[in-house]
Amino acid sequence: MTTQQETRPSAATKPVRWAADAVAMMREGARLRLDYSAQSLWRVDRMIEGLRDEGTPCAAVETTLRGLGAYAGEVIARQTGAEWWASGGEHWIRTPDGRLWDPIDEARRCFAGDGSLRLLCRDATRGQSREQSRW
Repeated sequence: MTTQQETRPSAATKPVRWAADAVAMMREGARLRLDYSAQSLWRVDRMIEGLRDEGTPCAAVETTLRGLGAYAGEVIARQTGAEWWASGGEHWIRTPDGRLWDPIDEARRCFAGDGSLRLLCRDATRGQSREQSRW
């Protein structure tokens, strides 16, 4: 039997690991259960807002934001069949319709008060134009 991890492109290796680390960190540190559902992204957005409201320096939570962004990317990938793409150290999700999304950057924007992982997922799965294209 082949696992999902073995059949995924190599670009997925790091973000999948970052997402899994974020799930474990949230479960153990914040007592927050993340189940890779779109509904769980409400809790993730609130967690990021809480970090911002506490005045946490961005540099102190960069790894956390990367993990939560990767988690959101995995939610999109699991719901749409999207794949991770990587170039120059950056990682994006490409949905089956060819659009590129940047959930890791969206997590950073959420921390800055100008983004939402929940809305990014909604738009990526519904096909609305909230595209994060680099081309």
